[in-house]
Amino acid sequence: MARDPSFFESLVVKLLLKMGYGGSVSDSGFTTQKSNDGGIDGIIREDKLGFDQIYIQAKRWDPDSTVGRPEIQKFSGALRDEGATKGLFITTAKFSDGARASADKQHIVLVDGARLTKLMIEYDLGVSTVTTYQIKTLDTDFFNEDNE
Repeated sequence: MARDPSFFESLVVKLLLKMGYGGSVSDSGFTTQKSNDGGIDGIIREDKLGFDQIYIQAKRWDPDSTVGRPEIQKFSGALRDEGATKGLFITTAKFSDGARASADKQHIVLVDGARLTKLMIEYDLGVSTVTTYQIKTLDTDFFNEDNE
């Protein structure tokens, strides 16, 4: 939370790339310019020619705050201006019921702070593994009579 908004926008793009979006397309994910970005903070190119793209809005807000319907509507307008069909609104905050309803109608995927945290842990972004445990069980196939 202490880092600037551009760090958060970059983190979101890195997360999507680690999740497999953009595939093997070189330079498939990038953040847009810092100001006058038209409401789009990042873009993931899903194919080599750029026919299919995911447009991203990243909001680093206080985790106790709530993103409302107006923010989703602004992002929806930005997507229309780009001729976009895929939008992801990701935040460190929460979403109101109105924001969720608006996003569903506009086919915008929402990721709140809790889900963002889980995804970062799952895809090893910004975390390091300290200890790994292995639990062993008996391999009955090894002791099968056919395995001599």
